[in-house]
Amino acid sequence: MSKQTPRKQTAAKQATAKRTAAKQATAKQATGGKNPGTRPGTGSAGAGGGRIPAPAPEADGAAAKEFSRRRLLGTVGAAGAAGLVVGGAGGAAGVSAAQDDAPEALSTLGSTRVPFRTAGAEHQAGITTPLQAKGHLVAFDLAPGSDRKAAAALLRRWSRTAEELMAGRAPDADTGVALDAGPSSLTVTFGFGHSFFGRTGLTKRRPLELDPLPDFSADALDPKSSNGDLWIQIGADDALVAFHALRALQKDAAGRARLRWQMNGFNRTPGATAHPMTTRNLMGQIDGTNNPKPSDQDFDERIFVGRDADQAWMRGGSYAVVRRIRMLLDDWEKRSRHDQERVIGRRKDNGAPLTGGSEATPMRLDANGPDGLPVIPANAHARIAAPESNQGAAMLRRPFSYHDGFREDGAPDAGLLFICWQADPLRAFTQVQRKLDRGDALSPFLRHEASGLFAVPPAAEPGDYVGQPLLEG
Repeated sequence: MSKQTPRKQTAAKQATAKRTAAKQATAKQATGGKNPGTRPGTGSAGAGGGRIPAPAPEADGAAAKEFSRRRLLGTVGAAGAAGLVVGGAGGAAGVSAAQDDAPEALSTLGSTRVPFRTAGAEHQAGITTPLQAKGHLVAFDLAPGSDRKAAAALLRRWSRTAEELMAGRAPDADTGVALDAGPSSLTVTFGFGHSFFGRTGLTKRRPLELDPLPDFSADALDPKSSNGDLWIQIGADDALVAFHALRALQKDAAGRARLRWQMNGFNRTPGATAHPMTTRNLMGQIDGTNNPKPSDQDFDERIFVGRDADQAWMRGGSYAVVRRIRMLLDDWEKRSRHDQERVIGRRKDNGAPLTGGSEATPMRLDANGPDGLPVIPANAHARIAAPESNQGAAMLRRPFSYHDGFREDGAPDAGLLFICWQADPLRAFTQVQRKLDRGDALSPFLRHEASGLFAVPPAAEPGDYVGQPLLEG
């Protein structure tokens, strides 16, 4: 093996120094100017008084670099997409660490936990919880021969599993699907369908608000994908965490209840936009602008069942209307942006009403244009659905988008898993939908293909399970 000349040795050392300096600069940029992977008492002092861990030598003499997944997630939260681009361009330099480093904490996205029970909180999680990136809606029918006692055993088991999963802990006989992840804002919400009460001998305790929804002219409902004895809504900011919960609850139901239908949805991942904003649906429209807000004085009155309800077990609960609404995207996307905005009554770019302002600006329903016609057309979706047009009727919309492939004609089987919450479906969803059914400009682009109405009781008390006051009262 030939020896290098002093000049070649000097050049090699300079090249190595340049590479090391470049990697350190890239790492500082990806971590907000801080030295990554530092631990007290190791390596040499960095520029800011921190410590840079000394690299472990390998057989070829190169520094060992470990690309840590959790450090990458943390970098995304701190430095944004730019940090990822820098890290990607420079290999592992932006998130380097010595192999003997202690594990990093989960990123903000993974560590966020929504409590299954909160002291003093009446409502189940998943109603006012911020929208998550991934969702599953699933309905079960009780197994033949099941009674009230069997239903109670199932709800007790489901509640225990949901509490463990939402805390980021593995339940009994865990599959290991989400072994590496934190709770990721997981929520599990339980509800009872109209048929549940007949199967458990509880018809006298079935609320009037759970009476079946009326038929609408736009309905093309599949009975097999509608209704059900029991309903579960699962939401999480990680797809594996959401699937893990779905699988665990399905296994818990074995022998006690049979799957009736399942729907899978998604939203934007938190942090995907430059700043928090209302979500968009698959038509590209900002969806949910006029939602009631928890800060509204009458929010609880509109969304949650009051203290004077006939059925005491539902006080503090809510009613969920679930609709699978397919969007005729091929037809919609042929329309000009101007036409789309007139169908909705709002601008597509920022959600502002056609009467001007920003997304949060109230619509001026009485404003007319130079032609004397309403600026917001009389059949615009936003106008017809507005509380001002429905005697104050309002519901909390909390949907997921869905895409289930393509139909035989090549059109996308995609749209909205519409979920809305209210204290009384007859005075909220039904009242608004009846008006939409009579002349909404958006209706020709939608097909309502599945439907369900569920009574969602309040959160379980410590040591209890969801629905215990109904099943054991």
